[in-house]
Amino acid sequence: MRDAQPRSIRLADYRPPMYLVPRTALHFELYESFTLVHATLQLVRNAASDERGPLRLDGEGLELREILIDGEAPAEGSWRCDEQGLEIDSPPEAFELSTTVRIDPRANTALEGLYLSRGMFCTQCEAEGFRRISYFPDRPDVMSVFTVTIDAELSRYPVLLSNGNRTAHAELVDGRHRVVWEDPFPKPSYLFALVAGHLACVEDRFRTCGGRDVTLRLFVEDKDVAKCDHAMKSLKRSMRWDEERYGREYDLDVFNIVAVDDFNMGAMENKSLNIFNTSCVLACPATTTDAGFQRVEAIVAHEYFHNWSGNRVTCRDWFQLSLKEGFTVFRDAEFSADMGSRDLKRIEDATLLRTAQFAEDAGPLAHPVRPDSYIEINNFYTLTVYEKGAEVVRMLHTLLGEDGFRAGSDLYFERHDGQAVTCDDFVAAMAEATGTDLSAFKRWYGQAGTPELTVTDHWDDAAGAYTLTVRQHTPPTPGQPEKAPLVVPLALGLLGDAGNLRLTLAGEAVDGEQADNTHRVLILEEAEQSFTFTDLPERPVPALLRGFSAPVRLAYPYTREQLRALMTRDDDGFVRWDAGQQLMVAALDDVQAALAAGEAPTLDPLLAEACQALLDPAAPDPAVAAAMLALPGESTLVELAAHAGGADIDAIHASREWLRAALAETLEDALLDCVRRHPPAAAYAPAGEQIGPRSLRNTCLAYLATRGETGLALARSQFAAADNLTDRLAALRVIAEAGDDTAREEALEGFLADWQHETLVVNHWLQLQATLDLPDEVERVTALLAHPAFELGNPNRVRALIGAFAGANLVHFHRADGAGYRLLGGVVETLNERNPQIAARLLAPLTKWRALPARADAMRAELSRLAALTALSPDVYEVVSKSLEAPAQAG
Repeated sequence: MRDAQPRSIRLADYRPPMYLVPRTALHFELYESFTLVHATLQLVRNAASDERGPLRLDGEGLELREILIDGEAPAEGSWRCDEQGLEIDSPPEAFELSTTVRIDPRANTALEGLYLSRGMFCTQCEAEGFRRISYFPDRPDVMSVFTVTIDAELSRYPVLLSNGNRTAHAELVDGRHRVVWEDPFPKPSYLFALVAGHLACVEDRFRTCGGRDVTLRLFVEDKDVAKCDHAMKSLKRSMRWDEERYGREYDLDVFNIVAVDDFNMGAMENKSLNIFNTSCVLACPATTTDAGFQRVEAIVAHEYFHNWSGNRVTCRDWFQLSLKEGFTVFRDAEFSADMGSRDLKRIEDATLLRTAQFAEDAGPLAHPVRPDSYIEINNFYTLTVYEKGAEVVRMLHTLLGEDGFRAGSDLYFERHDGQAVTCDDFVAAMAEATGTDLSAFKRWYGQAGTPELTVTDHWDDAAGAYTLTVRQHTPPTPGQPEKAPLVVPLALGLLGDAGNLRLTLAGEAVDGEQADNTHRVLILEEAEQSFTFTDLPERPVPALLRGFSAPVRLAYPYTREQLRALMTRDDDGFVRWDAGQQLMVAALDDVQAALAAGEAPTLDPLLAEACQALLDPAAPDPAVAAAMLALPGESTLVELAAHAGGADIDAIHASREWLRAALAETLEDALLDCVRRHPPAAAYAPAGEQIGPRSLRNTCLAYLATRGETGLALARSQFAAADNLTDRLAALRVIAEAGDDTAREEALEGFLADWQHETLVVNHWLQLQATLDLPDEVERVTALLAHPAFELGNPNRVRALIGAFAGANLVHFHRADGAGYRLLGGVVETLNERNPQIAARLLAPLTKWRALPARADAMRAELSRLAALTALSPDVYEVVSKSLEAPAQAG
């Protein structure tokens, strides 16, 4: 807790560790009320360090019972402990340090280090949790070979797991037993893991491309055994895909996954012992939505891919977090695209970037993909580091091509296997393998903010020449008032009356291959550049930023007719979707202006015509059609309005609801026909051929909810007959929002009564109620805090209720009386001491006060109240203090 302002840690201050730890032996004695941890560290002075003086080992919340140096008690006064660690004066060049500490996992509500979750011991050590287990140089550039011995009561904890391969098991006296694990690969302390509990096991096998048989095990509670099949299949697909796409073979005899209810993150890639939030690994039709099935597959893949991009090669320091996370998110996104719809995956990724990451770039906590400084590293597990970091890797892939990128990744893994390295090392491998100068590209890692591309054009009818001029600019961000131009790959096509046109740049020779080319990637490197295309038969419509080729904002003065043309005829799925979104935003602007003027809005006929076409039986891919039919979310609209000068959340909500109802009225027959044309499948499967039609049907149902009894009747019928959670939740939302009070409460209470024994379904029940559009939403959410189904100590419950309310129910969170802000602030204050990491992450919606001028004072007032608390954790302090700082100004 805070007695003085916490200090910032800066990248510029990085120094190599004074000592390395080649080998570590840990012996855990697990008891119900405490745990003893015996650690033996082999330490040697690091030749790369010129630092001298006392050796400092990290440690928090540890009760030291014994310390030995080379088997002897050190002299009194030659060492000392404090709340942050252990310090040893004049250490030898090489020595063995043995310590015994007592810890209390029961009291560990922060869920970092070793803690108890519903009777099961488990760990979470990334980023700095290992220091809550034992004294150690708890930094990612100290890599050690671990041997772990675990003793525990056999009847309570028959399963004892750690990293690597199990090498011994023995029964001890007094009903206890012992297991020994050895991991032959050096790893940093953040990848250490331990699990002890009474768990069921689902087992399978995988034969690697090199012929090794690997045992795959999922450990879960007995009641969840039937929910493991999808995760196991996803794991095996991931292992095969990584061999085929990257040549990466698994390297141990066993790969274990454990499902845990109480977990701050989604999952953790500990070497050979992945620990998963139950919401990210358990799946069955009755308890998991289609999106949930896809999320499980993606996260299982992500954590497995970390075995190479994160474990075998890890990050030197936490400023390099995107080295492992950005690269691995890119890898899991490509895997998901290969397993499903590439267009839909790109749309989903772009939506997340534009809605949330662009807002992060524009806010007080804006930071580069590789941050310059931090107070609490847990605050930098952000969309910028993960999602924007993945887009930076994707741009490298675009610039170098598939073969070049593979050559670069091969060199990276070969050169740095077993090392802790930097983002610069990653880019250097890509540059060397392909002979490409990437020095300017590296600005993406150090420069914060979202680049803005402004595109203008000129058509020379006589010459058949079309010129695009692109200007790029990145707004100032905290600590970076001036920005340099970035290397931006701008993918495009040119659309003519008969389809996409062939592309030839001025001065470029035309050969056979180029004659059929309708897609091009332009490389932007300067503040302003022009590109002229020749030999065109007509003035084209530019299809810009195809495939969302760069994480940028792009402005071009499209007419609505041009957007309609792109939406229906361009070859690129992202461009078609994006054109539809822009057409919807233009229509929403019209509605908002009319409502503000006290006039009756009218529906844009071009938009109605475009949506009608999406509902046609001949329309392709129903999943993409569903995405194109969905109106931009209120978070997206707020972000767009904020970028234009400021958002009015009430006006945005009113205009969006009007447009939803108007489209439903105009398209009612087509919507009903689409619902009937896509009835539920006879037997549910989370496969693309079912997910698309199901998504389209439920999108239509959401529109029809505005049509009174027509929509309600469909929802009641679907709710009664549903054999899967996707359809059940879609129908329940319609009943809850469009039905009367009695129908709503009966449906919600009945749903809980049926599913209260399923933890993950209860999370959905809470989340649905937190995001309803009802006048008393703040009071409803407040009451649910006291409901028996809610647990403040469970991060999933907190995210489902409070996170969803503040982050996804904008019109009610931003209620004019400030009640939503006070509700969030009260929960953050309570969690500040109990679980600072979750408390800090909940604060994100309050940090956006500059985007909402009419609510800014009330939002700042709640932030200021929190800032004045005397016992503020570093996690919350950093978010609050930076949110209240003055915005950056251009020089």
